[in-house]
Amino acid sequence: MGTLIALLLIVLALVSLQGGQNKEWVSLEYSVSNPSADDWIGVFSPGNISASSCSPENPRTFPPFLCTSPIKYQYASYSNPHYKDTGKGSLKLQLINQRSDFSFALFSGGLFSPKLVAVSNIVAFANPNAPVYPRLAQGKTWNEMTVTWTSGYGINEAEPFVEWGPKGGQQGHSPAGTLTFDRSSMCGAPARTVGWRDPGFIHTSFLKELWPNTMYTYKLGHRFLNGTYMWNQMHQFKSSPYPGQNSVQRVVIFGDMGKDEADGSNEYNQFQPGALNTTNQLINDLENIDIVFHIGDICYANGYISQWDQFTSQIEPIASTIPYMLASGNHERDWPGTGSFYGNMDSGGECGVLVQNMFYVPTVNRDKFWYSTDYGMFRFCIADTEHDWRQGTEQYNFIEQCLASVDRQKQPWLIFLAHRVLGYSSDASYADEGSFAEPMGRESLQILWQKYKVDIAIFGHVHNYERTCPIYQNICTNNEKPFYKGALNGTIHVAAGGAGASLSEFTPIQTKWSIFRDYDHGFVKLTAFDHSNLLFEYKKSRDGKVYDSFRISRDYRDILACTVDSCPSMTLAS
Repeated sequence: MGTLIALLLIVLALVSLQGGQNKEWVSLEYSVSNPSADDWIGVFSPGNISASSCSPENPRTFPPFLCTSPIKYQYASYSNPHYKDTGKGSLKLQLINQRSDFSFALFSGGLFSPKLVAVSNIVAFANPNAPVYPRLAQGKTWNEMTVTWTSGYGINEAEPFVEWGPKGGQQGHSPAGTLTFDRSSMCGAPARTVGWRDPGFIHTSFLKELWPNTMYTYKLGHRFLNGTYMWNQMHQFKSSPYPGQNSVQRVVIFGDMGKDEADGSNEYNQFQPGALNTTNQLINDLENIDIVFHIGDICYANGYISQWDQFTSQIEPIASTIPYMLASGNHERDWPGTGSFYGNMDSGGECGVLVQNMFYVPTVNRDKFWYSTDYGMFRFCIADTEHDWRQGTEQYNFIEQCLASVDRQKQPWLIFLAHRVLGYSSDASYADEGSFAEPMGRESLQILWQKYKVDIAIFGHVHNYERTCPIYQNICTNNEKPFYKGALNGTIHVAAGGAGASLSEFTPIQTKWSIFRDYDHGFVKLTAFDHSNLLFEYKKSRDGKVYDSFRISRDYRDILACTVDSCPSMTLAS
């Protein structure tokens, strides 16, 4: 058996992990007597691993085929092209606080037949159970903000709460509710088997009666039974404007981002090469963003539970500062026999449990992942494409109620959001089906979009960017492209699923309604300057520059104006 020489450098890393941070780099050095090109090193947490092999149970279980799945892994030759000859190498790896200790293990035999060669000593953060990764979300009313975070403390050990108040003003305490779940809550492999990892405890506190557009500070806290406290660092956020408030309001929307490793490591379901670029662009421009909507396919954990910690760590600089709102996608919810509209295995056995617990959304029922939320001059209606949306269903009724109930004089900008494309897309997969969208999508919903004059419908799922003309029943209702003045007479449809996951091809068919296509990673931004002027921008993730844009300029009377199927019949009586 070879020797893994990692003791000295890992002990030095342990000293740095005790500095109170929740993200640190460690260095590994290793030497093996019989090196091979397919040797690899896995990062395991908890550190007491089982090296037993487990055969894949279904197509959603991927190599390395171990009964204890590594959080991530890297080939031993990654930083030394001569490793096969010398047997020596080194790695720099980034760790995040995940409520347990870590070890590093060297394997031969590749990913399909791994054989343990050696295991390092254990390293750990100073407090593995510390409160981490706060994520904000709007509550069920405009003047409520929720804070969700993860810790290793159950309510029998410590009471969770948030200390908060106006910036520079008096601070108060709000208690937090606590959720968790166990392996039996998962619907199948790998989530229920090799991908399972204890999620810790998820806490949510509700900060109520906020003054609009006001800066607040907050700290996560846990009070132990002996009266001592554990604190997270101070954060701040700006409260939402009240419905109809006339202020500049900036919204970023994208789907299918996922996560990636800053140290170049490999992970299960690794096909989101644009995720870090998108994340970093948002972080760099955070002072010019008020709220984010991530419309499905959140982190692509697909049953490897530890990756939800990796994702919440990745977006912490964003989600701890501005509301991070979600829609549910196929990679969060779909699993056979669990009530999802599509009977595939895309969630890897999670069947919605992870997304429903790790993040707060202002739904009535967390499994029915549809809701509305107001942000100043915007009304957002968020649909759940993984449940039936067709006419006569509970969700269809919700969508109509959401669209019908908005006061367009106060909130002129009406936006429909969903994961799968229910409107229009030139993605090759949809074109091959002949529907250019999800079958039955437009047939069920376009009458509502038209009747209630939805301005823009934005979707994910297809990993590219596309914008249509204002359209109804496959006909462009306005032939302008960069500037729309007056009534749109239809809805502009946007595919914005290129935030991170591997890109998907467009069909070569040139449709009349497709104005702009881009095969690249990116996201969209809406800026409402006032009740009459809206700017739409598409930005690439690699440089943050604008590659497509348009403006809408109109008055309230333009919203009231009738067009095809948007007004009831009029009487001719005087």
